[in-house]
Amino acid sequence: MTRTAVIVDVVRTPSGRGKPGGALSGVHPVDLAAGVLRSVLERNGLDSAQVDDVLLGCVSQVGDQAMNVARQAVLAAGFDESVPATTIDRQCGSSQQAAHFAAQGVIAGAYDIVIAGGVESMSRVPLGSSRAGASRSPLLEERYPEGLVNQGVSAELIAQKWGLSRDMLDAYSAESHLRATDAASRGLFDSQLLAVATGDAVVTTDETVRASTTIAGLGGLQPAFRTDELAARFPELDWRITPGNSSPLTDGASAVLIMSEEKALALGLTPRARFHAFAVVGDDPLFMLTGPIPATRRILERSALTIEDLDAYEVNEAFASVPLAWAHDLRADLARLNAWGGAIALGHALGSSGTRLLGTLLATLEATGGRYGLQTMCEGGGMANATIIERL
Repeated sequence: MTRTAVIVDVVRTPSGRGKPGGALSGVHPVDLAAGVLRSVLERNGLDSAQVDDVLLGCVSQVGDQAMNVARQAVLAAGFDESVPATTIDRQCGSSQQAAHFAAQGVIAGAYDIVIAGGVESMSRVPLGSSRAGASRSPLLEERYPEGLVNQGVSAELIAQKWGLSRDMLDAYSAESHLRATDAASRGLFDSQLLAVATGDAVVTTDETVRASTTIAGLGGLQPAFRTDELAARFPELDWRITPGNSSPLTDGASAVLIMSEEKALALGLTPRARFHAFAVVGDDPLFMLTGPIPATRRILERSALTIEDLDAYEVNEAFASVPLAWAHDLRADLARLNAWGGAIALGHALGSSGTRLLGTLLATLEATGGRYGLQTMCEGGGMANATIIERL
């Protein structure tokens, strides 16, 4: 009999600004992750000993996020010591990959109950920390003698190749904040948000959403990634990527409870969606962020669905040029793209973003009565994951 992997619940912390003084910067990342893990058990009446495994994504696995942060979070959450855990790094798609591995383990019969998720505290473990002191591979230099570039430059290359003007990027970014503000005001995130206590305060809302954002305001920001050396290497670029049309540094954690459908029903829990298809691809490491395009084409081919069959799509807004290029090539309906705002507004806590997007996608399908939803995100080094879920 074919086993079905289903989503029972998704929970996340609010998004905090990933810098000193950010709303969640005073909370250790182990404790951020422990909070969502504990919440998953409490919300669903589970004993931790029933969980077969915990898979968490985390990108910068150094400092406060070193030493298998997933196992530390399981212990900090008070789980039974028999529950194992591992930490996964597929760059920005780390927790989406964790959800893939979890669901695939259920389908294969290796798991009955598994929690996937992720955590990133970019205020406490700054972006790039895991690269500190690293030397460059001679073999990689031989293959790419001019060197690869950071993701901001890749976003610039995409904007140039797809003809995305500064005005287009800023307009898209302002719309992300507008959509997220509207969704929050209507309580659409409430069912998945976990309040986080931070000393004397309790954080209940996404700190990264700026309701006052306007195209004019974004237009005053300067390009973030131009240097004289890069300008000489890429003379065709007019440098359009700014902090305003990029995702902000973010702190956060998220988790999804995945089970076999049989186990969920036996426990009296409601399967909310099933995993319908998976894909993961590699792509050009210079452009780096274009992977969602071939990943989407691959998953549509595997699932025998078309872009028109999808009722919602969450495409991670690492930079505004990424979903805009994706929508152009897939001829996607912009109204279905990140309908409640994306990472430009809601934040991009690297290791956590995959399951954050999954929760938003599921909630969107439930709120609109949609059947199929797609999630895809670009990843460092030129990769992308894609997931299709079917609401039940």
